[in-house]
Amino acid sequence: MDDVSANLKLINLELKKRKQLPIFRYNTGKIVHKKQLLFHKCLKRNRWVFGGNRSGKTECGAVETVFLACGIHPYKKNKLTEGWVVSLSRQVQRDVAQKKVLYYLPSYAIEKIVMLSGEKDSAESGIIDFILVRSECGGLSRIGFKTCDQGREKFQGASLDYVWFDEEPPYDIYQECRMRVMDKHGEIFGTMTPLKGLTWVYNTIYLNENDDSEVWCEEMEWADNPFLPKEEIENMSKSMSQEELDSRRYGKFSANTGLVYTEFDQTVNVIEPFDVPKEWYDMISIDPGLHNPLSAHFYAVDFDDNVYVVAEHYAAEKDVTYHAGKIKEIADRLDWKRTSGKLLALIDSAAGQKTLSSQKTVVELFNENGILVNPKVNKDMFSGIAVVKSYLKSADGKPHLFIFKNCVNLIREIKSYFWGDGDNPIKKDDHSLDELRYYLMTRPRNNYKPKKTEIQKDRERLARKLKMIK
Repeated sequence: MDDVSANLKLINLELKKRKQLPIFRYNTGKIVHKKQLLFHKCLKRNRWVFGGNRSGKTECGAVETVFLACGIHPYKKNKLTEGWVVSLSRQVQRDVAQKKVLYYLPSYAIEKIVMLSGEKDSAESGIIDFILVRSECGGLSRIGFKTCDQGREKFQGASLDYVWFDEEPPYDIYQECRMRVMDKHGEIFGTMTPLKGLTWVYNTIYLNENDDSEVWCEEMEWADNPFLPKEEIENMSKSMSQEELDSRRYGKFSANTGLVYTEFDQTVNVIEPFDVPKEWYDMISIDPGLHNPLSAHFYAVDFDDNVYVVAEHYAAEKDVTYHAGKIKEIADRLDWKRTSGKLLALIDSAAGQKTLSSQKTVVELFNENGILVNPKVNKDMFSGIAVVKSYLKSADGKPHLFIFKNCVNLIREIKSYFWGDGDNPIKKDDHSLDELRYYLMTRPRNNYKPKKTEIQKDRERLARKLKMIK
């Protein structure tokens, strides 16, 4: 055998060995963790996974770190990187994040390990300061390790491409790390189990109250992890309270005040937009506001009486002319149905009253702007809440309300709607929820359904196939 053939054989053997390494076997077989793949494919710059214990969330952060350091990310443009892995304490760093990174980081890619304590020959047993990694881009990338108990001052000064938070950091450290990635247009990603209740993460990330277009989050539970035995899931679930299940299994936030719409499941009730058949188009519903936001949504109903919220207009500090124009723009895009050239909509009955500041009612102003609004809606609060609950999850456990993921304000309000001290929900950020109630309370349920044609059945089947769980 000549030298060339011998070298080729050695190269092929080396490539074969590398294919068996954990990083190259990750989610590449017949069984894959779909939500892990969603995380890696997402190109948003502030991504979070809220997952139960053993749901596979930590792997997301560790693998993403190795992808970026080695220059082998399958869904992004690769380059040399410098980033931080942030844990709550040094012990947690050693036992969780550091352990996962070392598991997935190929040994041939490790140029140097610098330790804070322990020996580099057994790095997994000590505390790592940083790792220099040989990147496929040519040159060295750097993975640094930080802990929240060091305090915010230890997070100053650096310019980074990414930061991975393994579990929830204090808000000041989160903000400091955002500054570290700003000049490089870098990214933040976090993986955590929400055990602390409604902290800043709930408002800033989960609710995205600042409407940051770069914020993305996903919930991950035991059943999403295809590598967990089903019998273990069942046995462990039986031994936990509902509150423990919500956080440790489902990765959900919890609050003592009580969420109104506990039936809401973002992985079920929120879906990817699809081309809705025009036969499903039903009604627009509006909750008016001048200084407060005006909320308007477009509702469609399929032949099985499932309701779809397909489009949203939401804005504050604007007049009726502006709102009507935006609603008509959406209607034109959807080719929404009109009657005698006008759109039909439901609206809060208060819109029929005159105020001292106007000679015309909001109803009259909308009519003049091409939207024929009907203020005769059922506004009973408690009956309305019960109806919404039944659409989110009926008695047989099936959902009958589906919200397109681009209706971000309605989704945010559902997730942040809590009971107050008495029997009333807290009156805050509920404009979309009000008009959702008007619509569901006003429309007849289980009404006469026209016989489906074969074409309609085919279109409905196609539409269902196109729905994707968020």
